[in-house]
Amino acid sequence: MLSLALVSGSQAAKGRHAIETVFNVRSFGAKGDGRHDDWQAFQKTWLAVCHHPGKAKMLVPTGVFLLGPVIFQGPCLSRFPIVVQIQGTMLAQSDLSLFVGQEWILFENINGLIVIGGGTLDGQGSAVWKYSDCNANSNCQQMPVGMRFYKVDNGIVRKLSSVNSKGFHLSINNCNNMKLRNIRLIAPADSPNTDGIHIANSNMVLIERSEIGTGDDCIGMIEGAKNVNINNVRCGPGHGISIGSLGKFPDEEDVTGITVNNCTFTATDNGVRIKTIPGCPPSKASGISFTNIVMNGVKNPIIIDQEYNPRGKKQSKPSMVKISDVTFKNIQGTSISQEAINMVCSKAAPCQNIHFENVNLRFTPILGGFKMLDATSTCTNAVGNSFAGIQIPPIACH
Repeated sequence: MLSLALVSGSQAAKGRHAIETVFNVRSFGAKGDGRHDDWQAFQKTWLAVCHHPGKAKMLVPTGVFLLGPVIFQGPCLSRFPIVVQIQGTMLAQSDLSLFVGQEWILFENINGLIVIGGGTLDGQGSAVWKYSDCNANSNCQQMPVGMRFYKVDNGIVRKLSSVNSKGFHLSINNCNNMKLRNIRLIAPADSPNTDGIHIANSNMVLIERSEIGTGDDCIGMIEGAKNVNINNVRCGPGHGISIGSLGKFPDEEDVTGITVNNCTFTATDNGVRIKTIPGCPPSKASGISFTNIVMNGVKNPIIIDQEYNPRGKKQSKPSMVKISDVTFKNIQGTSISQEAINMVCSKAAPCQNIHFENVNLRFTPILGGFKMLDATSTCTNAVGNSFAGIQIPPIACH
């Protein structure tokens, strides 16, 4: 174990009211000048924090800390949650050859973690986005995730800012009981695959009071996402809040219990979307609710697309993902495309029990001088649907 002589703060006391010991990365050799790579100092600090038996905080003070890939790995000794406070800027190395893994910052195998922002994660993505060709190349190398949580249980992330991530800003994978509040994730609208938050194989995830504007999905949920609650999120630019793509992999876990409430979409490519891949093995997406949503100049406000095929690969077989029990309630605003609602379900596994209530979407073309037209809808291969309240545009499924 590293000596605690370098640690600032008091020794933790026993009991519920234990004093927190602060481990400052500068005390372990971090320069914070934006020129020297501080990853080794960060690793040493984490080892001291993780091996400390009492309350412990890893402090990243003001400054600019240049970092290559860094792994914060558990399990840790303390029965208290580990706190990581980021007051300064963590600046990612721009050299892609340094990133042999899938992420820049990785928290792994930890029970009890609190990440507090105030500072910023700067992924320096603009230096490498030109090398990202995943939209055209199925064998591409994914850009590193900014911060990944893998097998983290009982985690809290709040007041964290991330700008210009190389790939996804945040990834939540194989986690349980994660709460994200007051998050700000920003990248240009044309930055490739810079999803804000990506969730897979995780249960009980809360995201609220956050701002996300990127070049891809503001929030994306794929296989095994369960009991995800998204509330009061401002999305734009980006591709909206998406479930999918589903069906990419064999033996995918079902997606269930997704709630998106009180969210605003501004100038996004999509609003709320469920997308599945043709020719995929069977799985399910059910128990999904989109409520109290405002669309401001959104290209495709409501989409269920079971023929999603981003790279144009021909598929003769339909999607086998069964979509059911989906609610669209209290959704209003403007669409910049005339087709405001587009539901293309699978002929092999038709959508079932889709409920629309108080949906009011108006078509507003981007360019002036056009005669105003009513918004339209498309709905195929959907059965057992129900409607209540206002329905603009009207939906007729077949």
